[in-house]
Amino acid sequence: MNKLRVGIAGYGIVGKRRHIYIDQHPNLEVVAVCDQSFAEDFEGDKQVYCYKNYYSMLEMSPALDILFVCLPNNIAAGVTIEGLNKGMHVFCEKPPGKDVADIEWVIEVEKLHPELKLKYGFNHRYHDSVREALRIIKSGELGGIVNLRGVYGKSRVIPFSGGWRSQRDLAGGGILLDQGIHMLDLMRLFCGEFRDVRSFISNDYWNHDVEDNAYALLKDENGRVAMLNSSATQWQHKFNLEISLTEGYIELHGILSGSKSYGEEKIVVGRRDDESDNGQMESRTIKFLQDNSWRDEIFEFADAIVNNKKITSGTSLDALETMKLVFNIYANDPVWKEKYNIQKPN
Repeated sequence: MNKLRVGIAGYGIVGKRRHIYIDQHPNLEVVAVCDQSFAEDFEGDKQVYCYKNYYSMLEMSPALDILFVCLPNNIAAGVTIEGLNKGMHVFCEKPPGKDVADIEWVIEVEKLHPELKLKYGFNHRYHDSVREALRIIKSGELGGIVNLRGVYGKSRVIPFSGGWRSQRDLAGGGILLDQGIHMLDLMRLFCGEFRDVRSFISNDYWNHDVEDNAYALLKDENGRVAMLNSSATQWQHKFNLEISLTEGYIELHGILSGSKSYGEEKIVVGRRDDESDNGQMESRTIKFLQDNSWRDEIFEFADAIVNNKKITSGTSLDALETMKLVFNIYANDPVWKEKYNIQKPN
């Protein structure tokens, strides 16, 4: 088959990384990119058309088959909809927009185009440590989940790539919406939906109009409780998810990333020992030295398009439910809710 023509809207750190792995797929080819930072005379790779804005790129001829949306939260939903309405399959980075209404808007348009594939970039699902944890949980070898505790933090709200994430009118939220959404998505992956939420939100350190810490207690439909701290005051970057099960435990430590700042990626698995009375038990540790998550996520998306399969992970429903959970956490702090007029999602 002829290669599918791919355009990337937003050519920052994430867009450039997506480009690397898109071009590794035998059926995909990046033919256009756009970014407002491009100079007027930017030429780049002569095989790739370069534009300063997404609407010029979407009007190119011949048309694109696939659109990757790697843009700020305030325009991500609108560009996703533009792509769908122009007959393109769309892959959009998380979050799907700046609020729940954005993803609801996208879903209404998605329904009009059942022949097109829409996938959201919840990249952490494709890390090998997460996949191994999910395999163990589904196998039942350590029983059922009792509770979860997660910490995901970095040292600032504003990343090195720019400051829009600290502006509510562009981002819609702070560290929870930007980074903590990954941890919430994993908790949903392991447990299902959380309906009962308690939370505290603060921006006392960086003093932006978005949060730099979110603390949440979540109860799922089976009564299991998850604890989360999403932080922009974690001076040493940290990713840690502990899962207690009836017959043992799973701990996810670190996650491989482009910056390498979250340390090595490993999973620790232990089995409960009824004969031990001092809390000691045997465990095994598996370390993962390569990050294939970006490649595997894109290849799965391409397979769904080429072979007309359903999107099974990172669906618009996943995006909707995770966004609802984010904004339930915001709305369940009464001070934060009143300060920013945040409504609880339906």
